[in-house]
Amino acid sequence: MTATIGAPAPEFTLKDQNQQDVSLASFRGNKRVVLIFYPLDWSPVCTKEHACLVNDMKRFEQLDAQVLGLSVDSVWSHKAYAEKMGIHYPLLADFHPRGVVASKYGVFLEDKGITGRAISIIDRDGKLAWHKNYDIPVVPGVDEVTKALEGVK
Repeated sequence: MTATIGAPAPEFTLKDQNQQDVSLASFRGNKRVVLIFYPLDWSPVCTKEHACLVNDMKRFEQLDAQVLGLSVDSVWSHKAYAEKMGIHYPLLADFHPRGVVASKYGVFLEDKGITGRAISIIDRDGKLAWHKNYDIPVVPGVDEVTKALEGVK
């Protein structure tokens, strides 16, 4: 089963690169969430994607949105990657059991054992407001995502 636009977004609590629990529910009523699903830390396309996010983080802050990265990599990989890339937003480890959260959103590629590339926007009420899947070699455009975010309450 995959998440449905307009329905409550699938809940989760995962560890970030600092071994802190991050729960989707903790943002309800407060911030919109931009959930960035990406295949793997350290891969070339993912590195370009995160570089774009880091460079444009002010746009997300101005739109009162919390960016969360999510892949099947471990907390330790996320920590090293975040330090190398200058990432200050949470990178969530959907590591064990592998891909459970990504599966709830319909983006876990079980045959490859990785998360697909996708972006979901969750509104302040906890509902899935926007979702787009991307081909693995495509870097999602920040302009497209921020435009979609502007239309979400």
